Amino acid sequence: MFGRSCRALLIAAISLLIAGCTGEEPEQIVLDSPPRPTGPAREERKRVRIAVGGMITPKEGMGYYRDFLRYVQEKIGSDVEYVDREGYAEINEMLRSGQLEAAFVCSGPYVDGHRQFGLELLAAPQAYGAAVYHSYIIVPKESPVASFAGLRGSRFAFTDPLSNSGKLVPTYMLARMNETPETFFREIIFTKSHDKSIKAVAQGVVDAAAVDSLIWEYLNATAPEVTSRTRILEKSPPYAIPPLVVPPGLDPELKEKLKAAFLNAHDDPRGREILAKMRIDRFVVIDDRAYDSVREMQDWIAKRQPGT
Repeated sequence: MFGRSCRALLIAAISLLIAGCTGEEPEQIVLDSPPRPTGPAREERKRVRIAVGGMITPKEGMGYYRDFLRYVQEKIGSDVEYVDREGYAEINEMLRSGQLEAAFVCSGPYVDGHRQFGLELLAAPQAYGAAVYHSYIIVPKESPVASFAGLRGSRFAFTDPLSNSGKLVPTYMLARMNETPETFFREIIFTKSHDKSIKAVAQGVVDAAAVDSLIWEYLNATAPEVTSRTRILEKSPPYAIPPLVVPPGLDPELKEKLKAAFLNAHDDPRGREILAKMRIDRFVVIDDRAYDSVREMQDWIAKRQPGT
């Protein structure tokens, strides 16, 4: 394994080489809203805080999420605050502690939050005709590696420690081989987003990465000059798509307003236009059981850890 100095140099290299990796601080943005009356009536209008993690969409696509949340704001009649965070653990904690009314999270964090504090599903995006996605194991286009097993001793990029496609799936693949990321790879890093992982592979900063298929396909449509420098080495089975979630105990009226705004957006010309830019067909209702395959992977790995 590399020492700490080599790890620091590798992470620094990613920061310098990957376009769009600016190290910006997380942000909270109050979206534009129509003029409101002053006085007591103004104080009664509560903000609805919705988090969109930097892992969910490429940096270039964040503007579309802001546009969509402006659309939601108009539909629900409450101010919407766009909250940008880079880590799923932080988003889950904000949901647990009542600092958010809703959030877009990955399948893994939803399963964790549901188990730990009753996190609830609100809706899920349907993309390319289905509410599923895959983990892509990608390598540079010219890489001679022919299989996942051939990545032994490589430099590998994960996205977030709680990510399903960007961490859990490849860890499960290794567990089935009686390996762990630490024993199998020469060096592992966390890029904090799938587009950064894709660019790290494209630029040869790492030898391989595990990424969200939807984000790879999004970039393949919008920035083929990046994805054309990568190759999909392996494609996982389908998993239930990263959902929109709400904390337990959310005001029922607000919950129904949010749900209606998301589920009906594809029937509205403006909503449909924004969804198309997000590469989302529509939002649909999804059942908790759809995420059982994620739970099964987590449980399988846990049972094989020392002391369990």
